[in-house]
Amino acid sequence: MKRIVVGLIGVVVAPLVGAEVLKNVDIFEMEVASDPRISPNGEQVVYVRRSMDIMTDRPNGDLWIIGTNGQGHRPILSGADSYGSPRWSPDGSRLAYVSSVEGRGPQIHVRWMDTGQTAVLSNLRNSPSSLTWSPDGRQLAFTQFVPGESKALAAPPPKPEGAEWAPPVKVFDTLPFQADGQGFLDVGRDHVFVISAEGGTPRQLTSGDFDHGGRLAWHPDGKAIIVAANRQDDAEHDPIESELWSIDLASGAMAALTDRNGPDAAPALSPDGKTLAWLGYDDKLMGYENTAVYVMSLEDGEPRRISGDFDRSIDDVQWAGNSRSLLVQYDDHGRTHIASLSMDGDIDSLADDVGGAILGRPYTSGSFTVARDGNYAYTAGRPDRPADVGVGRGNREPRRITALNEDALGHKELAKIEEINWASSADGLDIQGWVAYPPGFDASKKYPLILEIHGGPRAAYGPQFSPEIQLFAAAGYVVLYANPRGSTSYGYDFVNEIHHNYPSADYDDLMSGVDAVIAKGFIDEDQLFVTGGSGGGLLTAWIVGKTDRFAAAVSAKPVINWVSHVLTADFTHFFSRYWFEKMPWEDPETYWAQSPLSLVGNVTTPTALLTGESDVRTPMTESEQFYQALKLRKVDTALIRVPEAYHGIVARPSHLIAKVDNILAWFERYR
Repeated sequence: MKRIVVGLIGVVVAPLVGAEVLKNVDIFEMEVASDPRISPNGEQVVYVRRSMDIMTDRPNGDLWIIGTNGQGHRPILSGADSYGSPRWSPDGSRLAYVSSVEGRGPQIHVRWMDTGQTAVLSNLRNSPSSLTWSPDGRQLAFTQFVPGESKALAAPPPKPEGAEWAPPVKVFDTLPFQADGQGFLDVGRDHVFVISAEGGTPRQLTSGDFDHGGRLAWHPDGKAIIVAANRQDDAEHDPIESELWSIDLASGAMAALTDRNGPDAAPALSPDGKTLAWLGYDDKLMGYENTAVYVMSLEDGEPRRISGDFDRSIDDVQWAGNSRSLLVQYDDHGRTHIASLSMDGDIDSLADDVGGAILGRPYTSGSFTVARDGNYAYTAGRPDRPADVGVGRGNREPRRITALNEDALGHKELAKIEEINWASSADGLDIQGWVAYPPGFDASKKYPLILEIHGGPRAAYGPQFSPEIQLFAAAGYVVLYANPRGSTSYGYDFVNEIHHNYPSADYDDLMSGVDAVIAKGFIDEDQLFVTGGSGGGLLTAWIVGKTDRFAAAVSAKPVINWVSHVLTADFTHFFSRYWFEKMPWEDPETYWAQSPLSLVGNVTTPTALLTGESDVRTPMTESEQFYQALKLRKVDTALIRVPEAYHGIVARPSHLIAKVDNILAWFERYR
């Protein structure tokens, strides 16, 4: 079997030695392990096995169980309904989870592990989150959205019986008033509830016009719960601020445990109940701060930063099965690690292959949980497979105990992923990237190159499985993806190179990367293509305004005009406060100078725009501005609108396929 790729310079014949390459419809055959929950005794793992339903075009979650020895892999809850948020009871005899029932929306359920019997515990109006067992197993705590009263400015007159009038007006007076993935926000707040593990009526513990959310931590005696909340009067203008609060279950009284300018979140109490660990940082109005680990004795109430000057951001912290050490998760050079953290601040990496939990682009991702004996379970990723379940203990080599995608991918020839490093032409800064080689790659041939740019921009790519990258490579392209300055996982200074200066030399970082791949000798310099999403869409639009070296470009869900973006996006209070020194009307020159629209007069590269119609993170109006500007200049362009898609675009499998196929179709026009 051979695949023939026809290019402008001739024909590349890529022998596949009988193997198949990845096709777009293969997206529906892929499965992902997520939310692995190790049992209290460390002997079993329950996880969410996400699959793609080709008939409904939506992901579906089942609950599967497997022994940490790799034995006994089987479903425990599966079917047409979707199951999620599995949580072991403290003694391991029951499993709480969330699933929809008979059209009532997501409800809390419990399964008895010895008999397999299940029961619905709740009859909630809104979806429960942060499900957490009490230490004695008698109650479950959770958070839930509680609607508030809508404020109408004017009451409409009564309409005649049978009349069909237009829908009533919508009045908003809060910030934010919309959120990507949710649309317009209902009036109300997230509050903490408790419910009996035998079912019944939930009791609301918190109140007021404040949000309470994230991880919940029970006191060992079951008399109080710790939660993060932003309960300051001006919360809507200080969006990341939060403190840790202790809620007394008997009275509902709340006491602040922290008092600092900056977020405090993810509380975790030690097994002996004496020490509280959590994540946080001091807010200095920077675009990015490293999140640190803090601990505090509940006896003296004195917080202590134990991660010290560790120059990486900690994403999760959990007790390591004892009250003397912790396990943490962080990214370093594009890889996600699980590491031990001592009370003296010593950090020792235990696993560096966490990830694969995102089907889309190769972002760092993943999660883990810890048992009482110190065993841990995590999402184990690799460049050629989505996440499986992995387990480890101490300094022993971690291992994968599932192989969910061998049936779908084991017989296919996938792109080989290779790390590449180079020095930026801007200032010599070291930049890391990865090259994906098309199946049947032959270094003596010439190949077209796609530069694919991540969003964020404060995020990171890594050697993770990515259907998008793999499909680009399967179409015959060499693909370069990288972490230019501003990316996370390289330390505080590297990520803040773009603070109040984005885009800037990240452009040079990427162009130097293209040059580094060309120097390998197998790239046709007349067939260079560029694409990226969100921050990567912004950089794509910036690139075509700075150079004409690319044959074609697709800017996905970009920022085009910083003034319009800051004032129309869902996180306007965050973007204006942390990404710029001043408000748009105070410094329009800076906003304009950093907007790709300011360079549109230079663009000659055929450039398409691709955005979800429901995107409010980088609204459709951003893409429309650039599209119409290019049209006015008679530059080849197209506006690709993805119906019912939010910022992520790829939440539904067909949207991921449409995104990749339309990008490739645009590039093929100019090959």
